[in-house]
Amino acid sequence: MSFRLSQRDKDIIGFINQFRAVDRDSLVELFFKQLKSPINACNSVMVRLYRLGLIERTQQYSPTVYLPVDAKIKKNSQKILHFLSILDVYKQMRTYDMPKNVIVEDKPTGRKGGIEPDLFCIFKGSPFWVEIQRTQYSEQKIQAKINLYEEFFFSDEWKTLQWQPEDRSAIFPSVILITPIRYIVSSDHIRIIQVASIHELMEKYKGSSKQTKEVRSRTTSSSGGIKINLT
Repeated sequence: MSFRLSQRDKDIIGFINQFRAVDRDSLVELFFKQLKSPINACNSVMVRLYRLGLIERTQQYSPTVYLPVDAKIKKNSQKILHFLSILDVYKQMRTYDMPKNVIVEDKPTGRKGGIEPDLFCIFKGSPFWVEIQRTQYSEQKIQAKINLYEEFFFSDEWKTLQWQPEDRSAIFPSVILITPIRYIVSSDHIRIIQVASIHELMEKYKGSSKQTKEVRSRTTSSSGGIKINLT
């Protein structure tokens, strides 16, 4: 069978391959919201791509969740909810600024037993690794995870990661813990941010940005505009 894919078709397939599990409503929001009947348009496109064998789907969830054709995830797996949580964090970020260099389930050490953040991206001009904790863990387990980040920090391997800037010193990303629970964890070497959502992070940033501007207005020094540079 011969068929021609539009650029939007290719973008949708690529997006599903990148995020591993994408619900219908997210596809509507990201690819169809400018149309007159976005839900109908999305349903039509997704049925076509599914029948062409270019995506998989599971109707265990409502609305339907779409998966890559080579997905190694069972259609009723709890892993799907994990990937949808990563997608939700990404969508929250998009409401403030378009994340760049997005890597889902990043494995920067390239070996088993190293750090495996749920998401890496450059957001608001700064690099972040995101850990999403939807279930409660012991503080010892969370601290052990932070210790792995410290080990990677001291390895210096992070300085050669492909997204590092070429025109200035390498930057070690801040670690965002997305969690409804506050853990008593610490590090003397990396920035750890605990928030329940990206929206909460941005509210905190807005407050700190306002304070910074007030301080600057009372001083004669100036260092230019500020980013969300929490590194």
